[in-house]
Amino acid sequence: MARSFAPRLPWRETKVDTDEAHMKTYRVIYVDAFTSVPFCGNPCAILPEASGLTDEEMQAIARETNLSETSFVLPSDRADFRVRYFTPCTELPFAGHPTIATAFMLVQEGFAPVTEPTTRIHLEFKIGVLPVDIQVTNRQPVNVVMTQQRPTFGESFPVREVAPGFNLGPSAFRDDVLPQVVSTGVAFLIVAVKERTTLGKIRMNQEDLANLCDRAKVSAAFVFSFGGFDPATDVHARFFDPRGTTEDPFTGSAYGAAGAYIYRHGLKEKRVLRVEQGHWIRRPGEGILEIIGTRDNIEGVKLGGAAVKVLEGKIEF
Repeated sequence: MARSFAPRLPWRETKVDTDEAHMKTYRVIYVDAFTSVPFCGNPCAILPEASGLTDEEMQAIARETNLSETSFVLPSDRADFRVRYFTPCTELPFAGHPTIATAFMLVQEGFAPVTEPTTRIHLEFKIGVLPVDIQVTNRQPVNVVMTQQRPTFGESFPVREVAPGFNLGPSAFRDDVLPQVVSTGVAFLIVAVKERTTLGKIRMNQEDLANLCDRAKVSAAFVFSFGGFDPATDVHARFFDPRGTTEDPFTGSAYGAAGAYIYRHGLKEKRVLRVEQGHWIRRPGEGILEIIGTRDNIEGVKLGGAAVKVLEGKIEF
């Protein structure tokens, strides 16, 4: 006689009951951030009412969506909402594109009261509470601007130690500034190359880049150049994670760190930059980056972009 066995799931120590009455059901909404065009920019899966989920269940759902981040919205006694972001591998203390996507969804789906022309909400992250401004037209969100923390500047690295991770020669990198660890909530290794076309030539050496990231105490590197596919663009970039998502379409937290790096080192005089990312992996996105403060005293970074809902469903387990 054949026997059937229920899978041993990491958050369930008892036998799985497949009776529908015992299943958990959660609504999930997919939003593409830093774009108004479906299937461009950076996708984020959002569970707008995530109360009752354990940490293990959140991590398992993030593995199931298999996106760079999945957002879980929870009640907060410190802000309007608490948000938790998970990659398929781990939880992040803060991230950029999920913030754009989540704030957009909260207004569009009626979870947050709407005021025109700007609705401000406060989100509680693991790094603290930050404001997010949603620009609204005809009661619909059209653009989201998040404020990131005051940047911190860490260790710099010689180009000769950085180049092997990208299979580039040292001459491809700018010689007026060194790659450096920068954080506006999450730390990244910020790397400047001379030409936009160089970005298309990068072939990540995962082992070398992973070793470099370990030495830098970061999870990923953010490589940028000036100019873009759009002639009006100031900065184009690519994001490389040697152990996780490999390449991210548009990385808001890393762009905040890169913007602070660019302004701190005097690579651009203006404090408002049009930025783009994702073209090399066929998910182009764009945003507007603003540096707050002076070159010697950067107080924070603002990053704004559009978003678009592309999918809605439910998760059952």
